[in-house]
Formats: sequence, C-alpha cells, structure tokens
Amino acid sequence: QVQLVESGGGLVQAGGSLTLSCSASGINFSSKILAWYRQAPGKQRERVAFIGPSGHTSYDSSAKGRFTIARDNDKNTVHLQMKNLEPEDSATYYCNTFPSTEAWGQGARVTVSS
Repeated sequence: QVQLVESGGGLVQAGGSLTLSCSASGINFSSKILAWYRQAPGKQRERVAFIGPSGHTSYDSSAKGRFTIARDNDKNTVHLQMKNLEPEDSATYYCNTFPSTEAWGQGARVTVSS
C-alpha cells in the first residue's frame, strides 16, 4: 500500500522560504521518478518539479531558479526547497511518483502573503 506524507507547509511572506518534505512507503523508492505537484483553489493540479532515480531534475518554468528538489533514497524522502516565494505559489503541495499513483497524501498547504 502506497503512503505519501507531506510536511513543512505554512504561512510565509513574499520573498520568504520554505522547505517541504515527503516521506514515502509502499513503493520501490530508489527506482522511481519522484515529483512535487501543487493545486491552488479552483485550479487543476500541476507538476512543479521532478527528480529521477539518478538525480536528474526538471522544473516547471514557474519554479525554475527558485525551487530545488532533492531526494534521500536511504530515508525514502523527497524534499522541495522553495525560495523567493510569491503569492502565486500559494497552494497545497503534494508529492507523488511521475507518472503519479492514485495514492495522494493530505498535502502541505503553503500560503504566501503579499
């Protein structure tokens, strides 16, 4: 059974930083492409960044230069470091594989005030 547990969300002022973490179980973690997604109220979920098994990373244009995704295969965790946050980054952030499984976690809510 796949379980994904996100943490680290919160309220931050524009220009601030947050680091999200996700603990995964029930998957062959080290062999999977892992991704962070986000969903703002009234909008579709979108992929923000992903990291391959070898560490190759890719970012959505909105995240490039500001977000950093990293993985720890020993701890089955994936992180998303976010800097220079903007109000448009406010959303609930989720981790999952890419392509995603159906087992979405509760997410980590990020609110960026202007």
